[in-house]
Amino acid sequence: MSGIDVVFLSTMVGHSERTLQIVRLASDRLRDDALRTLAAAIEATEADELAAMRGWLPTTGPGASAAAHHHEGHGDDAALDRLRTAPDADVDRVLREVLADHQRSAADLARAQVDVGRNERVRDLARRIEQSRTAEVELLRGTP
Repeated sequence: MSGIDVVFLSTMVGHSERTLQIVRLASDRLRDDALRTLAAAIEATEADELAAMRGWLPTTGPGASAAAHHHEGHGDDAALDRLRTAPDADVDRVLREVLADHQRSAADLARAQVDVGRNERVRDLARRIEQSRTAEVELLRGTP
């Protein structure tokens, strides 16, 4: 596994941890059933991917484990605060906005990895992330 693959995995671990934080922060307050279902699907998918990525990182060589635990900057704390303080009537809308922006950045990271990654297993994951996050953004933006 190349350094660029390790950097991608480490970055995506932090990104997925933030995604889970976002989804879990709002899940009990969501009113829209379709949005609740989408949030649950996102949580399940990212929890599975997170477990896989964490499993791959320790096997990549010295320093990989340390890299996997440095996640600062994987999300805007102001966006979390917006979601935390959103009135109940606005939680669905705020989650759509916050999560769409967050997932768009994951799709961008994954798209770049597909172009430069060396490890085929990591590139395959990046392809799946790019496709799923792009679809999620479309669903989040298309939901009234």
